[in-house]
Amino acid sequence: MISTIKNCNYSYLNSIGTAVPDNKIDQTDIADFMAETLELNDCDKKQLKVLYRASGIKSRFSVLEDFKPEKEKNYFLKHNFPKISDRMQVYQQEAPKLALKAVNNCLEKADSISPKDITHLITVSCTGMYAPGLGIQLIDEAGLNSTVHRTAINFMGCYGAFNGLKTADYICKADNNAKVLVVCVELCTIHFQDSSTPDDLLAGALFSDGAAAVLIQSSPLKNKPALQVNNFFCDLYPDGKHDMSWQIGNFGFEMRLSSYVPALLGKGINCLLNNLLSNASVKREDIDLFAIHPGGKRILEVIEENLEINREQDKFAFDVLKKYGNMSSVTILFVLEALLKQESNSESIKNIIAMAFGPGLTIESSYMQLIPPD
Repeated sequence: MISTIKNCNYSYLNSIGTAVPDNKIDQTDIADFMAETLELNDCDKKQLKVLYRASGIKSRFSVLEDFKPEKEKNYFLKHNFPKISDRMQVYQQEAPKLALKAVNNCLEKADSISPKDITHLITVSCTGMYAPGLGIQLIDEAGLNSTVHRTAINFMGCYGAFNGLKTADYICKADNNAKVLVVCVELCTIHFQDSSTPDDLLAGALFSDGAAAVLIQSSPLKNKPALQVNNFFCDLYPDGKHDMSWQIGNFGFEMRLSSYVPALLGKGINCLLNNLLSNASVKREDIDLFAIHPGGKRILEVIEENLEINREQDKFAFDVLKKYGNMSSVTILFVLEALLKQESNSESIKNIIAMAFGPGLTIESSYMQLIPPD
């Protein structure tokens, strides 16, 4: 087992806050909405409901009320099917509110840190953009200093949180006094497509809205558990670049997510893990827990099979998928928050591998350690 090393060599995820919209919708209700809105025939309806039952998702959240069965049907998504400008207006209205909830939740858990203490703000999103932008709104609404250093990471997909964490890691290693806030927010459901292609049906069965914020510093907070970031490793599998992509169309952002993605990940995941562990000088048998981005139930199952890990080691990913669906870049932070919460009373160091996947086909990973309270 690897022991704790000097604080100045690492960054620490000291607090994670999450938030979801008020509209919680049962997965079966979303299936009914899709079948009715897309005007599917009886055979296609049956196939769609099989897809939804096999998703591993029980409920999802949306800033829109369209999907709720008691709501007057199609008040936004089908009324003069919204252009990209209409969808971005919803993003500009709703994304800052959801991000602020996550930031407040994060800082409430970090008792000794106030908004004025934050030195750097990193925002991550792939489902909307505008200027002046989310970061400037958060400075005002969360009460951050106007002099805070801002970085925006956009349009990188489900692995975007890792780019935020890596940037925060670089900052903390360069400045031991830095207090970095990484904020991810995604409104995937505003990009519903009036299409029954396999890619769009699959995307419609998986994606959801949410936000998460992480406080990262060069040392852990006193009397609180933390996730020590030891190293990162990234790899690219160009063979999958046509199987997972994200384009801006005239009527929303258009997702390509083929059924071949789990198989492609299965081929490359062992190589990625071996390289990550080699760089960290850690053996595979030393890993206690996994935090894997739940891109879908089959993706998680294929990764478990190929890495020969048991369900208990990866239970946080399945639980997040079941309760929230796939929230793109936000999702891995929900998984890490669940892990940190459940293991908060641990008296020993736990070795953790975190992973996320996205367009490219890109695989991002990190070796972390759960550090018990002082």
